[in-house]
Amino acid sequence: MGSLVFVLICLISELFDPMIDSHNNFSAGSPTKVPGSQLVSDLFSEGDLNITEARREWTRNNIDDETRHWLQEDEKYFLHQSLSTPCLDVLEKSEGSCTYNLQGKRYLDFHGNNVHQVGFQNPKVMDAVRNQMESMPFCPRRFTNIPAISLAKKLTELAPGDLNRVLFAPGGASAMGMALKLARVATGRFKTISMWDSFHGAALDTISIGGEAIFRKNAGPLLPGCEHVPPSDPKHCPFKCGDSCNLSCADYVEYVLEKEGDVAAVVAETVRSTPFIPPKDYWIKIREACDRHGALLILDEIPHCLGRTGEMFTCENYDVVPDMLVIGKGLGGGVFPLAALLAREGLNNAMPEKALGHYTHEKNPIACAAGLATLNYIEEENLLEHVRRLGSIAMNRMKDMRSKMPGIGDVRGLGLMMGLEIGFPDQSEDFNRKFAETVLYRCLSNGLSFKITMGVILTLTPALTITESEMSEAMDILEAAILQGPPVQP
Repeated sequence: MGSLVFVLICLISELFDPMIDSHNNFSAGSPTKVPGSQLVSDLFSEGDLNITEARREWTRNNIDDETRHWLQEDEKYFLHQSLSTPCLDVLEKSEGSCTYNLQGKRYLDFHGNNVHQVGFQNPKVMDAVRNQMESMPFCPRRFTNIPAISLAKKLTELAPGDLNRVLFAPGGASAMGMALKLARVATGRFKTISMWDSFHGAALDTISIGGEAIFRKNAGPLLPGCEHVPPSDPKHCPFKCGDSCNLSCADYVEYVLEKEGDVAAVVAETVRSTPFIPPKDYWIKIREACDRHGALLILDEIPHCLGRTGEMFTCENYDVVPDMLVIGKGLGGGVFPLAALLAREGLNNAMPEKALGHYTHEKNPIACAAGLATLNYIEEENLLEHVRRLGSIAMNRMKDMRSKMPGIGDVRGLGLMMGLEIGFPDQSEDFNRKFAETVLYRCLSNGLSFKITMGVILTLTPALTITESEMSEAMDILEAAILQGPPVQP
């Protein structure tokens, strides 16, 4: 039965072959459609696809019988969705900067879903979790516990400005939902302004403010009042900025604030995790516009809070304090799902008779113990300085690659949130996407894992504990994969 299911899956997946025709032919063609009349270009925003011929070829060449069995079992029981099931490989172990599959193959993990700020199986985090499990693994609602109070206190001590109030949630989308509810109550308004191509979670409210077609398109009615504007991305800017952002996109946010007149909040990722990195004055300008028009500023730092950009909180790179800050992923130390909403003191009186979250695991003592150990480790090991130093080394290496190798359109980064954009300027978007996917699978075969976003951006987010030798190894693998060029030269 299992083999029949696998055959059926392969036949179905042929229908979803969105870009690459047989034998990895790199000929450019018109945009391909998949069932539901969704253009393939709509699917690439959040990650590399698991439904392409390149994925199937990599599986045929790299997956043994034991792993294939477990992948078939995974496909048998989980709902299939782009970016997830069918899965790439079966992992057995994660430690430090690396993951290991069933055969012991080691991957330097430059993806990690951004939960591995302090590395996988961080000994301080693991000890904190074990100790908490032995005393109190769960705290029912109506009660509190010392790990939860201690973590909330620590976050308010570290956060900029008067972000003195905290609520915990089991995941980033839930924390964003709490922020949206608080904005409505605090302002008496419901409209939001957010960015196209943004991601704030996969729940219905967060895809409403999000800007990625893979989640929004054909989803039916979303939250009302969710206005969208272009992000700070000069390369694809509708205002034709050129090589660098001239803040026209920030001016447009204020234009929409003025025209709408009753916006509750501007909601955005401080830095888009692809990454797109706004200029220094971008957030200062939007912060001032929000203040003029009575809107709150909610910044989403779920993937890159806690040091990835070289500061504990990403907004500290911009000298701006939002009204609310949402963090998550790495907050649980790579062990337990945990997110948090940080709000300024003045918003504490907005909810005297309402509940924002009230989640079952809101003050889970194991999660909070892991979070507190994570924050302490970042401070004690001086990880912020380590991130700035290794980020500079990696960026210099990628800039050197770009200067001597064709096919690299851009490199950018902030700390250890880095992106290398594949791009032959005289080739089609499809051609560059296919080359980016080829680079990904070459790297995977040689032990480097990352994800592709927007179809062509190799998004590189290693553990913040990565060593200099591991970084050098990763850059060697990446350089060799690009240097080989596309299977068919442009």
